[in-house]
Parts: sequence; C-alpha cells; structure tokens
Amino acid sequence: MTEPDDHQLLAEFARENSEAAFAALVSRHVNLVDSTALRSVGNAHAAEEISQAVFIILAQKADKLSSRTVISGWLYQTTRLTAANFLRGEIRRQQREQEAYMQSTLNESQADAWPQIAPLLDDALGKLGDRDRNAIVLRFFENKSLAEVGAGIGASEDAAKMRVNRALEKLRKIFTKRGVTLSATLIAGAVSASSVQAAPVGLAATISTLAITKGAAAGGSTLTLAKGVLKLMAWTKAKTAAVVGASVLLAAGTTVVVAEKAAHRKLSATDLSWADNPKYWEVNSTVIDKLPPVFIFRPTRLPYGGSMMFRSSESQQDKRMGRQCDVKWLIADAYGGYSEPRCVFPPDMPIGNYDFMFTLPEDFHVKLKAELYSRFGLTAHVEKRVVSVLLLQVKTPNAPGLKVSTGNDSNWIGRQYGAKIHGQKIPNLIGWLETSLNVPVIERTGLTKNYDLDLEWQPRPGQSEKDAVKQMLLDQLGLELVPSREPVELLVVER
Repeated sequence: MTEPDDHQLLAEFARENSEAAFAALVSRHVNLVDSTALRSVGNAHAAEEISQAVFIILAQKADKLSSRTVISGWLYQTTRLTAANFLRGEIRRQQREQEAYMQSTLNESQADAWPQIAPLLDDALGKLGDRDRNAIVLRFFENKSLAEVGAGIGASEDAAKMRVNRALEKLRKIFTKRGVTLSATLIAGAVSASSVQAAPVGLAATISTLAITKGAAAGGSTLTLAKGVLKLMAWTKAKTAAVVGASVLLAAGTTVVVAEKAAHRKLSATDLSWADNPKYWEVNSTVIDKLPPVFIFRPTRLPYGGSMMFRSSESQQDKRMGRQCDVKWLIADAYGGYSEPRCVFPPDMPIGNYDFMFTLPEDFHVKLKAELYSRFGLTAHVEKRVVSVLLLQVKTPNAPGLKVSTGNDSNWIGRQYGAKIHGQKIPNLIGWLETSLNVPVIERTGLTKNYDLDLEWQPRPGQSEKDAVKQMLLDQLGLELVPSREPVELLVVER
C-alpha cells in the first residue's frame, strides 16, 4: 500500500486531530527542520526549541495550507524565519564572522566544501525564489529524484533538472560574492551529503506531544517564539498580497489589465508585449484559464525550459502552454502524440526551441498543424512500414517482481534508475520503454492483469543504461526484449 503523502497526513490531522498522522509528518521531516535550525543558531538546545516551535506552527496552520504547498519547502522556510526571529540582532554579527572565515579558503574538495558554505547556505537560499528554493530542498535536502522534484513543484522531469541547475548557479554566484569560490558540482555534493543530519533521539516524540495540542503544553519561551513567528508570517503574507496585487495579470473578456507599480495600462488581446515577461509563463493548469484569448508561437525568449506544457483543468477548451519545445516534439504532439522512435523526420528538420500559448476557442491540433506548415512547411501523415523493433515477451513466467495488484490505486512514481508502479498494465510500459531505448517496442506478453512493480536498473561499470533496463526487465519481471522486423504505424514528417 502506498504511503500517504504529506498533504494526506496533514488533512487527516486537521480533520481528525490524528496524533498518528502528525507524528508521521514529524518523523518524516524532523531531521530537515532540526538540521536547518542547528545551522542557523549553532546551538543544539536552541535548535530543538526552534524545531518544536516550527511544528507547533504547522499544527496551527494545518487546515490553511494550500494543496500546492511543498511541505518540506514550507517547513524549511518557516524554520529559517523562526531561527531568524530567535537570533535577532546576533545573526548579523555571526554572518560577518562567518564571511571572514569563509574568505580564507577557496576551491576545496567536497569534504572541505561543507564547512565553507554551511554558515552561508540558509541566508543564500533565502535569497532564492520559492520554486528555486523548493527545488533545492527536494533535490539535495531530501535527495529526491528529478522526477520526484518535478512532481513536487508541478513540472516535468526535464524542467525540474533545468530549475535545479539554475538554482545551483544562483547559489554559486551568491557564495562567490561572499568570497567562497566553488563549482556548482561541489556545492550540490556538499549540500546533498551534509545539509540534513539525524535529529536528537526522542525529539520527534517530544515535538509530536507538544504540537498535537497546538502548543498548549509547550514551555513559555517555545510558545512565545511560535506566536511571534505566526504574527510575522501573517504580516509578511499581507505585505506580499499587496505587492502581488500590483503586478497580477487579470483577464476580463478580451482585455488584459496589467498593473505595474502605480501605473495601470490596458492591453488588448492582440497587444502581446506583456508576454515578454517570464512570470506570465510561470503558471499551472488552473491559472491558464485566466489568460487572454491568444495564440503565441515564437522562438523561446524564456530563461528556463524543459519542454514544459500545461493544459486547462477547468474549462472544456483545450487550452495549452508550452515552453522551450523543439519542433520534433511539437509536430508529434500536433498529429497525435507519437513517441520520437515512431516518427520519421526529414534530414532538414528545423532546429531550435519555441514557446507557445494557445487559449483560443478553436481546435488546438488544427491550429498547431496550420502554424507548423505556414512557418516551416511541415506536414505529416501516418503509414505502416516494416522497421526494426523490440518484441516484449515473457521469458520466465511468474517472475517474483511481477506482482498482481491487489488494490485499486494506480500511480507511477519515478526516480533515478528506478520506479514504483502500482495498478498498471504491462502495455502501459511501452511508451516509457520506447523513450528509454529509442526504438519502437511491441507488446507480445499476453499479460492482461494490473501489476505492482518496484523496478531498479542501476547500470554496472561499463554498462549502458539501455542494457541496464533490458537486464532489469529480464531479472525482475521475467520479460525479454527480442529484436525483430515488424510492420509499425509511423508518423512520417515531410517538408
């Protein structure tokens, strides 16, 4: 059975005052919170008190946090805020001392990198935006895979990789300004290895006991600290709301209103100058319905990418947004979503990445096909050809890793060199296998049940990832990939 996620546990606590649910949350995140507090204050006793206050705050806000909130990122930021409130005037003096020490050593090994960046890390992360900071916390504090980071921040695996890399580069520049010159690779390794350490024995149990009462049983200083931070958070939220209100994009009919500072200017749907601002592309599937009715197709101007695409979740309209998408990906999507191994592209295929925004009451696929033809002269048709393929067949019946699903849940949680798959049919693996192996795969197993699969394919030294995937299928699922020549439906792209 899949473990409940953070929001499920928080909802159970808010709904039923479940001590077990809150204790599970504390156990899951106490190391992160205590380690962050300890880095900030440098005192184990003070770090424990800060940790208690943070989870009391979480308990009091359990029914108010949005489902889009990354809980580990929220806890990290709340810990920083609580620690700063605790230290007050001392923190500036500590930072000056830490910076003077950091300037004395440069370009050390990963083992030596952590002492250099530890005193500066939390202040540097505080200078990042929420999405960059959440990506760092998920990737290096919690050692999540890029797929899991993407799921946490509402992005694809490729986009998560890009965001993590950009956030690391921002950290590197911040450290350089403080006199610490390290590569992004050393920073990533040091933060991943040392940023979260085991909390003191018994701290999780103590926190759960205090937080379940929302601080009623806490000591005076701890409760005072929690109340002070709650007031600060409320003030910060009100201040942020005022700032955001002056820059939010609002759609009303065909008119877009953009308020910048004190000046207001109205933009018609045909005036697309607002779309040059990257923040209007940082949306999710809910916000896309608030965009004006436009069709934008242009070479990318965005400082981030990863072939991100959002679809409308509220309207019946097929509204979409994509960024940093290459032309191969776009034409495959326009003609039905074929995997790249099932596409035949001309040798002079256009190169480069593009952004698009489609919020018109028309057929997206028809519009995109017309634009691809108008801009690049590209069309496509489907035909069957005999090509080299891999046949997915049963080699060893009843393999131990091929477990018939006993539940009704259906999900796929990916990680580097692994995946936990629940309630899926074997044909659902085909798209992933084709992308991983870059060749059409035909399912010939005859297996029709739903399965729970826990897959690992760590390549051995000298082994390619493709060979590791094939060996995993054989060893864990008893399935083999047999080379063959078969007629396959292909998308033939012509220019």
